[in-house]
Order: sequence, then structure tokens, then C-alpha cells
Amino acid sequence: MTRNPPPARLPTRRIRPLLLVLVAGALTGVVAGVAAIAMALGPQPPMSWFSSKPPVKPPVKPPAKSSVRSSLSSADGVVPDGVTVFDDTLDAVTKLDPKLLDALRRAATAAAADGIEFYVNSGWRSPKYQSRLLREAVAAHGSEDEAARWVATPATSPHVSGDAVDIGHPDAAKWLSEHGVDHGLCQIYRNEPWHFELRTRAIGRRCPPMYANPTEDPRMQQ
Repeated sequence: MTRNPPPARLPTRRIRPLLLVLVAGALTGVVAGVAAIAMALGPQPPMSWFSSKPPVKPPVKPPAKSSVRSSLSSADGVVPDGVTVFDDTLDAVTKLDPKLLDALRRAATAAAADGIEFYVNSGWRSPKYQSRLLREAVAAHGSEDEAARWVATPATSPHVSGDAVDIGHPDAAKWLSEHGVDHGLCQIYRNEPWHFELRTRAIGRRCPPMYANPTEDPRMQQ
């Protein structure tokens, strides 16, 4: 009997590389398929979108201090830069006591001969404006007692009654401290060289002694 010869076998060393090629090809096909599906579906939202927790909102910041002050206007006595005692449009000037304003203008005319110009840093103020200044002074100085050395209450402030003016620049205040008595204008507080009021009895004499600060003024005790 004639026997058929056994089939030839591939060497083991050739089979292993062939298997690796087949496996690599299959993986490449899977990756390509996944990529094609992803492209067909389009961009997907991040997983955080599916969270049940609501998004965290950033904290709201309080308004800036400047925006709070902006609620006041010239009708409250706010004065822009460059306003002189001769202005006839702003309430801070026009609502001053007429006798005080007249004395200021006469003094300003005399000072102009010496090259000095009077500017109004503050004049008449509304109670609202004065209250705001007082609150700001308490915040700045740390207590009501310390703030009272600089800012009066709306009920006692001579600015609210139109009986006081704060003069700038420093050379104008200096001129008034030396010559203001000729017009009845006197510095009232040693710690406020810019603050002047009308004292008609001082004309031809001298201004009354100054208080160290408003807390020594009997008018502030009301």
C-alpha cells in the first residue's frame, strides 16, 4: 500500500509574525471604526454637564465706594474742581448765607490784587451730603468720637445752614487767615485752616480765639 506523504508544516518561527500582523490589522480596523462613529455623532458635552449639581456662580462684589458717592449731585452741594466764589450756578455757592457770600467776594477781589484766587472746596451742603461725610469719617477714623473732630452732624454743621465755606488753595487760605478779618472772615478751628465763617464783630478788631477742633465748639453740643 502506498501512503500519502504528510502535509508540509510551516515553521513555527514564520507563524508568530503572521499572527502579529493579523492582530495589528484588526486593531487598526477597530480604531478606525470608533473614529468614524465619533465623527458622525459630532462633539459631545463634557461629563460635568450631566452632573446633578448646579453650576457655582462667582461671588458678587460690593459696589465701589466711588459709585456710592455718585448718588450725590450738585443739588446736594457737591463741588467740582475749579469753582470760585463768583460762581452763580452751583448750590454749594448760591445757597451760602448772602452776607457770607458777599464778604467772600469782596475778599476775593482784594486778594486778586496779590495774585491770589479763591476756590470753593465745599460750601453749602444738604443734610444727605453731610450724613454721608460723617459716615465716611467714622469709617476712616474708627470711631464717632474721633470723626467728630473733623465732621459735624447734619443738625449742627454750619455747612448745612450755609454759614461756612472751605477755601482752597492753601495760599488762598493763608491769605484769608491774615487778611480775612478785614472782611469779617475768620478761621474757626485750628485743625481746619481752610474753614471760614463770617464774624462781623471782628471787623476792625481781631477774630475770636479758635477752637482746637469742632468738639470744643458749643454749637456742636446741641
